[in-house]
Amino acid sequence: MEFTLYILECADGSFYIGHTDDLGKRLAQHDEGKGCVYTSARRPLKLLHTEGFETRYEALVMERKLKGWSRAKKLAYMAGDWKAVGDLAKGKHRYQRSS
Repeated sequence: MEFTLYILECADGSFYIGHTDDLGKRLAQHDEGKGCVYTSARRPLKLLHTEGFETRYEALVMERKLKGWSRAKKLAYMAGDWKAVGDLAKGKHRYQRSS
C-alpha cells in the first residue's frame, strides 16, 4: 500500500499538509468540510503537491518536517528547487553569513 503526502492551498492562501492512504477519499472529505476543522473554514481548496511513500511512518515524518518549514521553503520544496531549500535551511534568506 502506498501513502500519499499532500499539500493543499486554502482560500486564505495558507497551506495544509497531510497524508493519507486514499487521496481521492481524503480530498472529497476536505471539499465537503468533513474531517478537518482547519480546512473546513478555508474552502475552496487547491491541491498543490503530492508525493508517494512506501509506509505511513515515512509520510508522517515528512508531513511533520514540512509543517515546521517556512512558506518560502515549502514553495521551493514543491518546485523541486533543492538549492533554494538548502539555502533557506541555512538561513541565507534572512542574512548573509560572513566567511
